[in-house]
Amino acid sequence: MNTPLPSRAARFGTPLVLLHWLTVLLIIAVYALMEFSDIFPKGSAERTAMKSWHFTVGMTIFAVTWLRLLARLASPTPAIEPPLPRWQSVLSHAVEGLLYLLMIGLPLSGWLTVSYNGGHVWFWGVDLPSLASAVNKDTSHSIKEVHEAVANLGYALIGLHAVAALYHHYMRHDNTLLRMSLKG
Repeated sequence: MNTPLPSRAARFGTPLVLLHWLTVLLIIAVYALMEFSDIFPKGSAERTAMKSWHFTVGMTIFAVTWLRLLARLASPTPAIEPPLPRWQSVLSHAVEGLLYLLMIGLPLSGWLTVSYNGGHVWFWGVDLPSLASAVNKDTSHSIKEVHEAVANLGYALIGLHAVAALYHHYMRHDNTLLRMSLKG
């Protein structure tokens, strides 16, 4: 069954949609940079560059997320048609909230990890200030462990979000996915 494209009023505004899809690309990049950095030996220039880009892309996600939140507050939320059962609506809002926490918390914990380790986080040529008052390798290691554990949980959360969007589109035949389309 082909669902017709939603009208402008039935979907999120273009700025929010663009920021959503930009975030998707950035998240793919930030995960790929860390997952594939292991193909290079520790201490190599290539591995160091991938980690540096991981920090930059992570902080870009952090900045874009705040723009998304502002755009979300400034634009109306189109209704899902047909309406969701209450449990799906509650679950949807919970997953959305956790995704926003992920997109804010992971960059912050990465920045803290690097700060407590005495390193620098570069954000498009700007050396961000340290978030730590002093170097503390133990604290850095602890925060890094949490950062990595939450990032691994992020795979499941992102997967759940994507599967839910496809479920709504292909099984429920509602407009959930179409609300984030650029066409309309």
